[in-house]
Amino acid sequence: MSRISPLHPDDAPVEAQTVLRDFFQARNSVPNMFRTLARRPTAMKTASDHMTAFWNEETTADPKLKELLAVRVSVLNECKY
Repeated sequence: MSRISPLHPDDAPVEAQTVLRDFFQARNSVPNMFRTLARRPTAMKTASDHMTAFWNEETTADPKLKELLAVRVSVLNECKY
């Protein structure tokens, strides 16, 4: 169980709403990491910007490699999803 509960997007601060809405539009869900970071909108925006830069199609890394890295990091961190 999380030590810090993720916020429901409707309960997030106004400053976090745009990022959460963008996640929902892109994925039809909002990752718990960003629902939790929504408690600190500046930190959430920074994390979102880094994630966007990593997944950007203009990067030189092969998309399959990026996906493999994401899965590997999840496994190493014992991520439940």
